[in-house]
This record gives sequence, C-alpha cells and structure tokens, in this order.
Amino acid sequence: QVQLVESGGGLVQPGGSLRLSCAASGFTFENYWMYWVRQAPGKGLEWVSHIITAAGSTYYADSVKGRFTISRDNAKNTLFLQMDKLKPEDTGLYYCASGGFTDGTHYAFGYWGQGTQVTVSS
Repeated sequence: QVQLVESGGGLVQPGGSLRLSCAASGFTFENYWMYWVRQAPGKGLEWVSHIITAAGSTYYADSVKGRFTISRDNAKNTLFLQMDKLKPEDTGLYYCASGGFTDGTHYAFGYWGQGTQVTVSS
C-alpha cells in the first residue's frame, strides 16, 4: 500500500536549519509531483512547495522562497525539504503529499504522510 513517511523535524533556534525527508513506497514515485504542506498551530493547511517529475521544476510559497529548497531522489524514492534561515512563523506540522493537487484553498491529495513537527523557537 502507499506510504509516505516524513522525518527530520525538531526544535531549532531562529536562523537555524533543518532538512526534512519523506520516504515514499507503494507507488511509482518518479511519475508523481510531490508536495510539502504545513499546518501551523490553530491554523489551516498551507502549501509550502512542490516539485514536478523528471524535469524537476520547483515552486515555492512566497513565505519560504529563497530560504527553503525542495528536491527529490527518484532512485531512492525520497523527497527532501532543506529549510534554512528558519523563522518562528515556520513552526508547524509538515506533511508530504501526492496523488492530487492544491489550489491553495483546497487540498485534494490521495496520499499523505503522518507529518513531522518543526518548532522554531529560542
């Protein structure tokens, strides 16, 4: 069955870095666009970034552009999110998702991970 398993979250000081990973299984990873979506405490889902398939084109929310980098390793069925210059407002539960789409309001993905917590605090 399809599994998306995130890891790499934790507590970090403002200005610090974290690297999130999402291990995928149960589907042909290289054929799917992959997304990172986050949810801050008490707030709704927010699209962070996504990466398309073979060409690897990447897209970012304005709030993370220039600080986050999404990448994928199709040979290892793994998605990454390198997060630098972290801010307290980056705190939240970070999910990887696929098998669908988002328009920024609706999140219609068939595959979701369980999420990994990122907390940015001094």
